[in-house]
Amino acid sequence: MSTAPAPVAPGRAIDPDDPREQISVSVLMQNGRLAGRTFASSAEAEAWAQPGEQVVEYNLLCECDR
Repeated sequence: MSTAPAPVAPGRAIDPDDPREQISVSVLMQNGRLAGRTFASSAEAEAWAQPGEQVVEYNLLCECDR
């Protein structure tokens, strides 16, 4: 599974061991299911997505507010 770097607030460091920072990018298809792959970036997912589909970022480990 590939992960994209999470956006970082100015002056805030990313802890690569923090599960809240392990964000995946995929595409929510029109049938309500996620695409069967993840993407290295939101831009890559946007290029792959079909009209009406939505690029989503999620964390498999938790639903954490960043």
